[in-house]
Amino acid sequence: MLVTEIIRKKRDGEILSKEELEFIVNGYVKGKIPDYQMSAFLMAIYFRGMSKDELVELTMLMAKSGKMVDLSSIEGIKVDKHSSGGIADTTTLVLIPLAASCGVKVAKMSGRGLSHTGGTIDKLESIPGFKTELSEDEFIEAVNKVGAAIVGQSESLVPADKKIYALRDVTGTVESIPLIASSIMSKKIAAGSDKIILDVKFGKGAFMKEYEKAKELANTMVEIGTLAGRETVAYVTDMNQPLGLMIGNALEVIEAIEVLKGRGYEDLKNLCIEFASEMMIMAGVEKEKKLAQERAIESIEKGHALKKFREIIKNQGGNPEIVDNYSLLPQAKYIYELKCDEDMYIKDIDALKLGLCALKLGAGRQRKEDKIDYAVGIQLFGKIGDKIAKNMPFAKIYANDEKRLEEAITDVKTAFEFSKVPVPKRKVIFAKITKDNVFEF
Repeated sequence: MLVTEIIRKKRDGEILSKEELEFIVNGYVKGKIPDYQMSAFLMAIYFRGMSKDELVELTMLMAKSGKMVDLSSIEGIKVDKHSSGGIADTTTLVLIPLAASCGVKVAKMSGRGLSHTGGTIDKLESIPGFKTELSEDEFIEAVNKVGAAIVGQSESLVPADKKIYALRDVTGTVESIPLIASSIMSKKIAAGSDKIILDVKFGKGAFMKEYEKAKELANTMVEIGTLAGRETVAYVTDMNQPLGLMIGNALEVIEAIEVLKGRGYEDLKNLCIEFASEMMIMAGVEKEKKLAQERAIESIEKGHALKKFREIIKNQGGNPEIVDNYSLLPQAKYIYELKCDEDMYIKDIDALKLGLCALKLGAGRQRKEDKIDYAVGIQLFGKIGDKIAKNMPFAKIYANDEKRLEEAITDVKTAFEFSKVPVPKRKVIFAKITKDNVFEF
């Protein structure tokens, strides 16, 4: 086959065969096809898109380019979850122990922070001793023992995606729904779970800014999962403001524990209850959504979910005492409160600005080699529609560097907009997409 002919066909909007896609993907992974030709191919996809069959073939080729995880030795139906990334998105840290406490088996592979969005693995590594790197046997043993494990993605998982993503990042082809969908779903399929739940964010703090585009991406991924033989359900959720109230690694661990204790902000808690109940239905643990939701709420109220989080921490080498003693987590040297001069309602919060502010404080990486400061971040005391009383804080900044703190004060102030009159609250879930239906909330 000729690479130039495959590029030309896609450039002209023609449908590629399985053999043609296999030739170009495998050839690129093996170094037989140079970056400049793959760049042209990706740009052709960017402008011309892909058919459903092409997209499934591309996804499966990428998934099979490395090691495929075999979870068959874990009893029961395994359900995986993926978020497209956001600010104060602590969902995984709450959801995994919650779902596991309700009988769902969860073998979760997570990533690190990307740009202004936090990473689950970075958050977990703020817990003293917590091991995010386990062998495949240790990973499977952990899920069999406590019902859940959360680890970093293996280097041998989906090498095609790693190479292609790095190229997309420097060739202006990141914002392509077929390429985003195949990137995400190839990793989920290679990770070995039977069923997949997706949380696709949209808004200022997300990678997808527009609701309709996020819905299109969610629908595309559900189609890929379904055609690949994996039941897939996607939610489209709001990221125009932070999801929770904590932004930063150790801070988000604290918020997760607070939610598992029955406290924490309602938006985060309710989203996790919705996802956990959906995972129960998918895993066959419950048949009715209402009963599943009640079971998830009861698990939090009776402390079962919190107990499960302790078990996960202990089983992966971490110190479970952090659940009761937050001072065992990394602590910031400087804490600064921003207060309201009068009674005010929060009118708007720029999620992206807060995410970038946390990044500059050291909560994320600006360069690949940067070390994360687990203690730093931002705490919010309300979201859009909430009232902040006079002389009460609307935000608190945690820092370990005075200069960065000064910059953060300005950034956080300008991220908030206030009103003297009440402001309506924003909903979190906008749509749920299955293979058969799109439910808009």
